[in-house]
Amino acid sequence: MGAQGLSLAGIQKRFGPTRALRGVSLEVAPGEVHALIGENGAGKSTLMKILSGAHPADAGTMELAGKPYAPSGPDDARRKGVAMIYQELTLAPHLSAQENILLGSESAHGGWIDQAASRQRARSALAQLGHENLELDRPAGAFSIAEQQIIEIARALLAEPQILIMDEPTSSLTPADTERLFATIARLKARGVGIIYISHFLEECRRIADRFTVLKDGETVGAGMMQDIHLDQVVTLMTGREVKALYPQAAHTVGDVVLEVTAAAQGPRLRHASLQVRAGEIFGLAGLIGAGRTELLRTVFALDRLQSGEIRVVGAPELGAPTPRGRWQQGVGFLSENRKEEGLLLNQTIADNLTLTKMETLGRFGWVSRRRQLGTTRRWLEELQVKCRDPEQPMAELSGGNQQKIALARLLEHPARIFLLDEPTRGIDVGSKAQIYQLIGELAAAGKAVMIVSSYLPELLGLCDTIGVMCRGELAAIRPRAEWTESEIMRVATGSA
Repeated sequence: MGAQGLSLAGIQKRFGPTRALRGVSLEVAPGEVHALIGENGAGKSTLMKILSGAHPADAGTMELAGKPYAPSGPDDARRKGVAMIYQELTLAPHLSAQENILLGSESAHGGWIDQAASRQRARSALAQLGHENLELDRPAGAFSIAEQQIIEIARALLAEPQILIMDEPTSSLTPADTERLFATIARLKARGVGIIYISHFLEECRRIADRFTVLKDGETVGAGMMQDIHLDQVVTLMTGREVKALYPQAAHTVGDVVLEVTAAAQGPRLRHASLQVRAGEIFGLAGLIGAGRTELLRTVFALDRLQSGEIRVVGAPELGAPTPRGRWQQGVGFLSENRKEEGLLLNQTIADNLTLTKMETLGRFGWVSRRRQLGTTRRWLEELQVKCRDPEQPMAELSGGNQQKIALARLLEHPARIFLLDEPTRGIDVGSKAQIYQLIGELAAAGKAVMIVSSYLPELLGLCDTIGVMCRGELAAIRPRAEWTESEIMRVATGSA
């Protein structure tokens, strides 16, 4: 490895009885994009946390720019030239966007923060991502997950690193924002920055990566030049099996209307939406960041208050004032895009999280049968191939993708007839996506209605019966899947149609 490169050799890490890394080696040259690929739980995030100073390695060596590298923490790693964009956002939600971007690196003179210089630096970092007009004084927690991801990426760019680690950076980005990010990556490459790129979107890896390394069960199972390997070979390496059909087409029949939304408005981001969803139908929602997709699902589930219009669950008892609990009772289930803050109790066990909404069915007289609870949990762990020690492991110890599987399993365990899924495969690996798609198909085949918000257009086009596109808070068009293409969806989403 050249004097300016990064080299990791024989990295090992154990968490109790679990061997997360079993001697992984990796090299990144200056100005190179190196794709790190693997299923959830393969060891990718652990390896990057060691590199970024969040965890110490148990064994192995690291070198950066020809010198031994062993950061004492994330701040030390940033000072030495390694910055990381985490898959799970690390923003301070009560601080403004500007304060988050500059946190720990504010412009100051004589002990006083130079507000004008700090603001200009934040704007410059956002401009690289095409978001120079983002509201800098707004609290980070008030932004959507996709916008928070933009803030996170801008903060990493501000450090001007030698090595930049991107862990699922496009998982919540629209195609337009993804293109801006790729343009930024090209500029960073030209400046000699080495980039480690982690993504479950293998098409992205093929497009922007120079080299790749595949991890499985904490070990390196493949490496080489990206241009020399087919994506199906990559899938086989990472899963140990061939994934023949990413979008399995389960036979299902579309029936009567079960959800009717008429002129729904909730605020500036949801101004007008009318739609009907039928039993056995998979209905997809596309659109740009801030177009109102998430707000529509949240309003249907009564997490956000409907300001005008009407939402009716056909065939269910009417609610006086709709609440999430009431929607559950009407047979409506919701999966949040923000699993960390809204979807899971990270300090509780896998079993407690998975059965949270069905405790009353797992025992008698107010007591929960631990045997039945663990049995139910083990069934879903096997069904979704969740990588964990046992059902009593704390949720916080699972990888992001495996946490997502538990959030989805809890929803599937509940007897809902309408499923609202907001980015259900965010952070999920290719093999697991195929499983999730199969489950969604089975729901439709069983007569359930499914609404999906996704920023990944091939997912919507490969899975849905009907696709609606939102633009500036309005549901601009609804058509059968066969009448849509990626380019046509983008034309409507951008208001160009």
